[in-house]
Amino acid sequence: MPDFSIEQKIEGPVIGLDEVGRGPLAGPVISCGCSFKDYTERDEYSKFILDSKKLSPKKREESFKYLQSLKKESMIDYHLGISSVDEIDSLNILEATKLSMKRVIDKFSLKSPTLIIDGNFSLQYKNYSEQSIIKGDQLSLSIAAASIIAKVHRDRLMTILSNKHKDFGWEKNAGYGTKKHIDEIKKLGPTIHHRKSFEPIKSILN
Repeated sequence: MPDFSIEQKIEGPVIGLDEVGRGPLAGPVISCGCSFKDYTERDEYSKFILDSKKLSPKKREESFKYLQSLKKESMIDYHLGISSVDEIDSLNILEATKLSMKRVIDKFSLKSPTLIIDGNFSLQYKNYSEQSIIKGDQLSLSIAAASIIAKVHRDRLMTILSNKHKDFGWEKNAGYGTKKHIDEIKKLGPTIHHRKSFEPIKSILN
């Protein structure tokens, strides 16, 4: 279960960062940063703030509403950052992910925060202190909250995009390369929302 043990060892404010959408064939990558104002654990945290991958879509929506209520109470602050499909194709997915996270950080008005990043890469951004934490969304409440917020926003966006491109099943697969999704790309060709640098789209286009 995620807790505040990482955050409590750090002096000053902490921003937990996570991304959603590095693997799909379609859609942007979305990052979120979440910062808790204090590290007193509430009983509800264990119910609502977990690794987003372990929550059903319905449960994630409930968790997101709970996190919104914490923001209204000024218990947390969070921001989102997006990198587009064009940026993913021109930069590569890792660099586009880092760019989306830098856009998140720039939206915060915290003084000298420490960044804790889910994954095994570093941002090296504006002299911020940072820690990379593998499986951070299973360890840190800040990162777990960020993972839920990012996932809900990206899933909602892919559902909206699926209304214009109904054949690809994005409302169910969130742009990931399911068999149906790949079969439809082969049949219809990629849309503007597909990542042209990702296989098998790259080979289909060539």
